[in-house]
Amino acid sequence: MSTVGIIGAGHIGSTLAQGLVDRGYDVVISNSRGPETLADLVASLGSSARAATPQEAAEAGEFVIVTVPLKALEQVPVAPLAGKIVLDTNNYYWERDGRIAALDEKRTTTSQMLQEHLPASTVVKAFNHITSADILTDGTPAGTADRRALATAGDDESGVALVTALYDAFGYDTVNIGPLADSWRVERDQPAYVVRQNAAELEANLARATR
Repeated sequence: MSTVGIIGAGHIGSTLAQGLVDRGYDVVISNSRGPETLADLVASLGSSARAATPQEAAEAGEFVIVTVPLKALEQVPVAPLAGKIVLDTNNYYWERDGRIAALDEKRTTTSQMLQEHLPASTVVKAFNHITSADILTDGTPAGTADRRALATAGDDESGVALVTALYDAFGYDTVNIGPLADSWRVERDQPAYVVRQNAAELEANLARATR
């Protein structure tokens, strides 16, 4: 199986690391405080996981998950992510991140900001509108009635395809919003944000979103 790099070891990053290890992936996880602070986490994840620096996680991952606060976006390493698919889980919390005029004025999205920071990478939205507590508990097998759905957005079909396969492995249907420019439809304070919904309900909530 693939090696996945994870930059950010908060609730989402740690939960995804567990889910990926459970599904046969090798995980290289990092945070801003240093690998030594992740000793307990990697011990709980087992031999398929190791702690590293963000640079090392970016280098090791065949694809990489960026799950850091938006205010830390500029600290994400650029060069080792060139040519790779990068999953962006971020949301804009001005209370945490400070006011960002381009987002307040609806001129960009969080994923477009990461794409601008990583011009040689393929950024795709993923896992941003489900709570960490639900990621490993709400998934069900494909074909299950009323199966929960998650949205993705990306400018490249390969990124969307990877997220679609990953969602299915975690037990979720996928709704493709379209390009990164439309990823605002699933961001904070929109109808689709952190509510349980099947694919039809998610499509309806995305259509109801207003900017």
